[in-house]
Amino acid sequence: MTSRDMGAAIPRGVWVLGFVSLFMDISSEMIHALLPLYLTVGLGASALTVGVIEGVAEATALIVKVFSGTLSDRWRSRKGLTAFGYGLAALTKPLFALATGPVLVFVARFLDRIGKGIRGAPRDALIADITPAAIRGAAFGLRQSLDTVGAFAGPLLAMALMLAWNDDFRAVFWVAVVPAVLSFALVVLGVREPEPDARKAPAASGRMRFMGLAALGAPFWWIVAAAVALSLARFSEAFLLLRANDVGLGVAYAPAVLVAMNVVYSVTAYPVGRLADRMPARTLLMIGIAWLVAADVALALARGLPLLAAGVIAWGLHMGFTQGLLAAMVARHAPADRRGTAFGVFNLAMGIAMLLASAIAGALWQYVGASATFWAGAALAIVATVVTLAATAHE
Repeated sequence: MTSRDMGAAIPRGVWVLGFVSLFMDISSEMIHALLPLYLTVGLGASALTVGVIEGVAEATALIVKVFSGTLSDRWRSRKGLTAFGYGLAALTKPLFALATGPVLVFVARFLDRIGKGIRGAPRDALIADITPAAIRGAAFGLRQSLDTVGAFAGPLLAMALMLAWNDDFRAVFWVAVVPAVLSFALVVLGVREPEPDARKAPAASGRMRFMGLAALGAPFWWIVAAAVALSLARFSEAFLLLRANDVGLGVAYAPAVLVAMNVVYSVTAYPVGRLADRMPARTLLMIGIAWLVAADVALALARGLPLLAAGVIAWGLHMGFTQGLLAAMVARHAPADRRGTAFGVFNLAMGIAMLLASAIAGALWQYVGASATFWAGAALAIVATVVTLAATAHE
């Protein structure tokens, strides 16, 4: 790797895909930040209905990710699947505003998650395809950073509009259609895919299959092992909201916890991505895990806002140090002709681990206590350190 390589500019397509993620996240988070209340207060649905809708939607996204990644390898078309995924998600946004009962919300959420599942792996593989290897850390960090800007801008905009429009859910949902459509338009008009011969030809096969997973190579599977270990140690951010309420933060202000976490995440992801192009990945991952341990300890001990804030900030630093970096490591080690499959498998493994971790965290919270949930997270993070050290021995 030469200094000239490392100084190369991040390709225009990566910037465009970053803003695509930003606008879609603004749209999605404007809706998702209000959806539980919209269902229960606005449409009279039960908490069980909310849980079923969310569970089915997320499980669907996990399954679709693997298929879309493999299809992008087989068809040698990342942009087409990426655009289709964003387009499908954009089409679902008006359904939330039009819904008069939980059924249409379920349909909209289901299709929205299918769109998310379709676009994720091909988009990340496309970023790897158009970015020089020497600056992939910076590229993935940039996309993650812009994506996370949307994750905190969406809820802030939703809260502002709800205050301005006297809690008019439907009006806010209609506004959310605009950034979603803009996101789709950016993919179609602003992204150029490399010519097919810029990648290796896919392995000959007459059918889409997963038997080629062995061809992804041992380094890739070690990265998946590290990612799974980290995901088991880091449960859903919903528990940050519960902890905030547990230590006395009012319900109306609870979303500020996610806003703060995502601000830190966004500010950190790109600089860490640039560092990843210049120093060993395992060093940055170890720092990221240390931040997770610190977050869990602070949240376990929290009895008021100071330690809660410290834990939330440390959590955001952990995300900034690990998420974009892991994606760049997948891009580095996956064969060029199987990058879509690799990102699909990677996202599926992380998603399943996250679901399992959140179930364990919920059980601990209910039967042992809130502090026990975070102490367990700290213990699992220490275990994840050992796995990550082994997994990155080749880095």
